[in-house]
Amino acid sequence: ASVTKVMTMLLIFDALAEGKIQLEDEVTTSEYASSMGGSQVFLETGEKQTVETLLKCISVASANDACIAMAEYISGNEEEFVRQMNLRAEGLGMKHTHFVNCNGLDAEGHETSARDIALMSRELLLKYPEIHNYCTIWMENITHVTKQGTKEFGLANTNKLLKMAADFQVTGLKTGSTSRAKYCLSATAQKDGIRLIAVIMAAPDYKARFSDARNLLSYGYARCRLYEDKEKIPLPEMKVAGGVKENVLLEAEGTFTWLSTEGEDLGKIEKKLELAEQMEAPLARGERAGMIAYYMDGEKLGELPVVTAEAVEKAGYIDQLQKLFGKWAGFRNKAA
Repeated sequence: ASVTKVMTMLLIFDALAEGKIQLEDEVTTSEYASSMGGSQVFLETGEKQTVETLLKCISVASANDACIAMAEYISGNEEEFVRQMNLRAEGLGMKHTHFVNCNGLDAEGHETSARDIALMSRELLLKYPEIHNYCTIWMENITHVTKQGTKEFGLANTNKLLKMAADFQVTGLKTGSTSRAKYCLSATAQKDGIRLIAVIMAAPDYKARFSDARNLLSYGYARCRLYEDKEKIPLPEMKVAGGVKENVLLEAEGTFTWLSTEGEDLGKIEKKLELAEQMEAPLARGERAGMIAYYMDGEKLGELPVVTAEAVEKAGYIDQLQKLFGKWAGFRNKAA
């Protein structure tokens, strides 16, 4: 059903990121786009709306006509856009998905799985977090400007989970329903730094899909705990061979996090510093020197790269003489 539009929106954001289109671009509605049934915002043939407005129509009101308008604007026609949807799905490892259209209306061979919906939802959320600016809109008006004049049209979010009480924050993402698919939902939420996705398909009614999604997310947050290493191991200086400096400063690259899904005791996580004995000049900043490895019960959970925090140039002939002179002077001072 209309959860299909997660992929449609992903391709729209891809086109924005690649500079093919801009949010301010005006898109002209074709006769074919205006003929779409089901969920729609009643775009009229020849009507112009910006890319951003059409994104809102798709995300908030699940507008089938807006999907066709955007597909034609990006790819020239819906068939080519759908081909790109299937290529994107293949690239994400969506093994049980085949798109026939860009809006989710019932069609033979238009199918997917709960896992595949989760995969494309995750890609959209991770790559384009700005989707939250659209899918969390509760109500907003758009303006139709046609030959018949100017009129306001209200968008109302189809994702009622946004307003349902829960001990986590609902952040999206997309509903869908047709007579064949029944009631579907890709629900996303966040709590304590953890973001989860729950996918519901073929629920018997719209209330069940929201209730089931909330129960799944509650279960997920009851099971999941996030480990974040905020107190990293103090790092020594690394010896440098043949450099203008004998040692180089080190730093950890980023912050290590690990998601527990089985109720593990995060206090049992052990950290081990694993470094090379020395490095050879010249060195650029950010060169790999080793890692901080994280273990639980002897099993490695992951690692955090340790890199050089500064550059060290290779020592020349004069530099070597200065080092020797410095060591000789130091030896004489100790002898005196």
